[in-house]
Amino acid sequence: MNICLKGKIAVVTGATGELGRVMSRTLASCGADVAINYLQNETRAAELVKEIEDKGVRAISVQADITDEASVNLMQAKIKSELGDPDIVVNNAVIQYKWTSILEQDLSDFKSQFDSCVMHNVLMAKAFIPAMINKGGGRFIGVNTEYWHLCGANTGAYSSAKRGMDGIYRTLAKEVGKYNINVNQVAPGWTISEKDRENKTEIAPEYSKNVPLNRRGTDQEIANVVLFLASELSSYVSGVCIPVCGGTVMV
Repeated sequence: MNICLKGKIAVVTGATGELGRVMSRTLASCGADVAINYLQNETRAAELVKEIEDKGVRAISVQADITDEASVNLMQAKIKSELGDPDIVVNNAVIQYKWTSILEQDLSDFKSQFDSCVMHNVLMAKAFIPAMINKGGGRFIGVNTEYWHLCGANTGAYSSAKRGMDGIYRTLAKEVGKYNINVNQVAPGWTISEKDRENKTEIAPEYSKNVPLNRRGTDQEIANVVLFLASELSSYVSGVCIPVCGGTVMV
């Protein structure tokens, strides 16, 4: 069985990041045209566009701050003008920050995580779901984290924001399901990326000993689940958060 996304248009936020690049390539490999969202790395975005175009599909890069309403709306207009209205939205971008205890964490970090995990998804829904309704369906996919469930020490800002994101997705799934729009999340564990392969840091015994499958997952394994949710194979799946973390989280 082959997954075919030919004729579909996807937008991936944070697409120049470690996981975003693999998800973008994977969607394109199955025939989807892809809009590459980036915040700062214009060079990497251009390289990724070229790589995707070499697969025989269309691609564009779009600079946007996913925490800013005006910026997201400009991105939506550019994608609509140059590719068309997306059938698939993958919300992957998140603001990075230094983790510490709740008592020591700067208040600005709680706000930044709320903006990039909750408001990011609200703004993308408002910008892109109306067109999905008009088209008669679509896929709205968010990248959450195993910490949405684990809530580990020193992850307060991140875990609380990702839990807020989960609430948005479960509510949205109930609100737009009648329009044939599937709303789902993927929750990765600590994932092996291209940077790990370059730096030879794939092996992490202290982390892996707590994973039932006894290893870290790979970026491609995460992208494969995103691809499943973007495809017709998931046509009757909505409102779920799928842990892709080797069994560390079981729901």
